[in-house]
Amino acid sequence: MKATHPVWAVLITVAAMFAQVLAASRLTGLFLDAGSPLYLPVAVTVTTLTSLGLVYLIRRFLGRQSWRGVGLTRSWRAVPHLLAGVMAGAAAIIAANGLSVALGVATLTPWWDLVGPQLPWVLLNVAIALLGQAFPEELLWRGHLFDTLSGRLSPRTVLIVVSVCFGALHIISGSAADTPAERLLYVLHATALGFAGAAARARTGAVWMAVGVHTGYHTGNIVLPTQDIQYGVQLVIMAATLTVTGLLILAGRRGGHTESVSGGDPTSGRDRSGQPSPS
Repeated sequence: MKATHPVWAVLITVAAMFAQVLAASRLTGLFLDAGSPLYLPVAVTVTTLTSLGLVYLIRRFLGRQSWRGVGLTRSWRAVPHLLAGVMAGAAAIIAANGLSVALGVATLTPWWDLVGPQLPWVLLNVAIALLGQAFPEELLWRGHLFDTLSGRLSPRTVLIVVSVCFGALHIISGSAADTPAERLLYVLHATALGFAGAAARARTGAVWMAVGVHTGYHTGNIVLPTQDIQYGVQLVIMAATLTVTGLLILAGRRGGHTESVSGGDPTSGRDRSGQPSPS
C-alpha cells in the first residue's frame, strides 16, 4: 500500500508529529487558560491521547495494519522494560552531564536551589515528560514507523531511518542552540536519542523500553541539571553517551529472547519473509 511505502510512511509520521502537538495545544486552550496550573498536565495528557488516536487511524485506514505491530504489548515484561529504559536513558545523560562538568564545557547547576523548592513535583515533572514527549513520540517513531518500515527494509536500515529522520525533525525544535553549528549538533544528539530508542525496540520487540529511554533522557536532566558553557561540545558528549547506550542495548540482543510483535507467527520470531524479525 502507498501509505506503507518508506517515503510515505516517514512523511505521514512527521505530519502526525506536528498534528498531535497542534491538536493538544488547541484542544486544551478551548477549556483552560495557558496560565492555569492545570494547563500543562491536561495538555500532555491530550497529547498522548491524540497520538494514540492518530496512530490508530493511520494504521486502520491508511496502512491497513494491525494495531499489534505498534508494540504496546500487554505482558509482565512491559514494566521491567520501561524501568530498564528509564535507567539506561538517565544513566546516559547523567554520565554526559557529569563529563561535561568535568571537562569545563558546562557548570553544575546548584541542585538544591533548582530542584529543592520543586522536590514534591519531581515525579510530576517526569510524568509530564513521559506523557508530553516520550510516550507519544516513541509511539509514532519506534512504534508505528519502526513496524511499518520493518516490512520493507532491512533491520539495519530501519534503525538508521527512524533515528536520522527523528533527529532531522529537531532542526526546528526549541533548544539552547543559537548558531547553525549548534543546531546541527542538536540534530545529531536527537538522532542519537532516536537510535537508543530504536535499539530498545529492536532488542525487546516492544515499544516500552524505548519509551523508558526517552523518559530517562529527561529524568537525567532533572537529576543532574547543568548550565552550558560550550553547548556544542556538550551536545557531542550527549550524542556519544546515547549512542553507546544504544549499542549496549543492541549487544544484549544476541542470544537473548526477543519478543515478536509484528509479522507472521508471533511465537517464531520471524517476519513475513521468514527472516529473523528485528522486532
